Amino acid sequence: MPDLKERAKKIGLKAIAANWEKFAGESWLEPLIVAEEKEKDKRSLEARLREAAIGEFKPMADFDWGWPQKIDREQIEELLTLDFLKDHSNIVLLSTNGLGKTMIAQNLASIALGRGYKTRFVKASYMLNQLLECDGASARGRCLKKYCSPHLLVVDEVGYMNYDNRYADLLYEVISGRYQKASTVITTNKGYRQWGEIFPNAGCVVTMVDRLLHKSETVVIEGESYRQHEAMERAARKEAERKARRKKTKEEPAKKEKNQ
Repeated sequence: MPDLKERAKKIGLKAIAANWEKFAGESWLEPLIVAEEKEKDKRSLEARLREAAIGEFKPMADFDWGWPQKIDREQIEELLTLDFLKDHSNIVLLSTNGLGKTMIAQNLASIALGRGYKTRFVKASYMLNQLLECDGASARGRCLKKYCSPHLLVVDEVGYMNYDNRYADLLYEVISGRYQKASTVITTNKGYRQWGEIFPNAGCVVTMVDRLLHKSETVVIEGESYRQHEAMERAARKEAERKARRKKTKEEPAKKEKNQ
C-alpha cells in the first residue's frame, strides 16, 4: 500500500504533500487522507453510474430460473464472474421478448461497474441515432469514442427495428473499434443469420457479425414471455380481489337483517 505522502498526492492534497515534514506527525493527517479517499471513491462511483446509464433493474436473485423452457444457468452464472472481460470476449444474449436477457445484461453491467470497470449500457436505437445525428466527422469521432472506450459496452435490443445501410455502417464502426480491445454484450431477438433482415442490403453485415462472434459466447434462452406470465398472474389476482369484494357486498345486507 502506498505510504501516506503518496496517498496525499494521489487525492490532490498538494500543499500537505509539498510541506510533508511540517504535517507528517499530526494526528489528524491519516484520518483526513482516509476520509478524502472515501469521498473521492464515492464521487468516482457516482460519475461512473451516471455515465453507465444502466437504469432500474431486478437483481439476479429475483430471476426465475424455472420459467424458461431452455436456459443454461451454469453458463450465465459463469458469465456473472466477468472472466470474459479479461480476454475481451463478447457475449450475445439471444431470446424472444420477456425472457430476461436485458435483466441479465443489466446485472453484468452493474457488477462490472462495481468492480471498477468503465461501463456503458445503451439501447441500440438510441446509440445509432445519436451517431447518425452527429454534425461532422469530428463530432462523430467523439461520439464513437464514447462507445468504443468503455471496458464493457452493453447494446440492448439489436433486432427490434430495421435500419438502413447508414446505421449498419455505424454499428460496424462500434464493433470494429472495440474488436479485441474491449468486451461487448449484445441482446437480440434475432439469430445471426437474420441480421441481414435488421440491416437489409448492408454489405458490412457479414464482416460485422464475424468480428462480433470472434472470441464470443452465445447465451440462448427459449420459452414464453415472463412478462405475459406476470400480466396473467396480476389479472388473476385482480379478478380474485373483485370477486371477494362482490361477495362481501352481498353478505353485508344479510348480516344487517340477522342483527336486527
